[in-house]
Amino acid sequence: MDIIELRKKAIEIRKDVLQMIYEAKTGHTGSDLSCTDILVALYYQVMTTNPQQPDLENRDQYIQSKGHAAEVLWAVLADKGFLPKEELKTFSKFGSRLIGHPNNKVAGVEMNTGSLGHGLPVSVGIALAGKMERRPYHTYTLMGDGELAEGSVWEGAMAAAHYKLDNLTAIIDRNGLQITGKSEDVMGVEPLDKKWQAFGWDVHIVDGNNMAELVNVLSKPNKPEQPKLIIAKTIKGKGFSESENQAGWHHKVPTDEQLAKALKELDQQMEALTYENN
Repeated sequence: MDIIELRKKAIEIRKDVLQMIYEAKTGHTGSDLSCTDILVALYYQVMTTNPQQPDLENRDQYIQSKGHAAEVLWAVLADKGFLPKEELKTFSKFGSRLIGHPNNKVAGVEMNTGSLGHGLPVSVGIALAGKMERRPYHTYTLMGDGELAEGSVWEGAMAAAHYKLDNLTAIIDRNGLQITGKSEDVMGVEPLDKKWQAFGWDVHIVDGNNMAELVNVLSKPNKPEQPKLIIAKTIKGKGFSESENQAGWHHKVPTDEQLAKALKELDQQMEALTYENN
């Protein structure tokens, strides 16, 4: 896919996410919308995966540490063919596999996540196993910025550098907000780039809602013997004007009017991209 096609795909996924949350009457809207571009870049351009062979031995590994943003993962996996798209309508319903956090009963999900701070340490283990077995896969994990208050994140960061895991890429969805307000007010972590550099990581800061920047940084090989850390500066609730940069949309269901407005705005964004491409 070219960049315009990837941007269009991100708009489609955002629409699916909003409709899922609206129908289920639950979901982490702002968290999903901020990281949609990241997942689209990974699944449609960067990672090696195969929905027909989800357990392919040398597939790239993706761990969604910010597991509360499960809706966007379900939407991407369904669109890629890991599960029937019709199943999205069962999200958060009784008996559904599609619960509010990643569930490895669904093809394409490597591990159950939701307890914040676990994704990076597990990813370190997966990457280390790949090194020991001389396997070609790459491991990716996505963390939220509020999650960085967990000590296990920093233990994982230290271990990744110690074991020289150049087959590991970690991404921080740096939207600056969490359920209780500004992330820096809850638990300050700046200067974030310098901290990760001090831990031995190759650090990159990008616009996490700019598809070209994401594809560029994710596609480049890691520096030898160094894990890569991408600080993706995003907008919480990206794509819908009412939800953008609003902590109150961390976990919020759109009303009938808000859903209609959001879908209209996304359709307008799609039209603008189509015009831009002609």
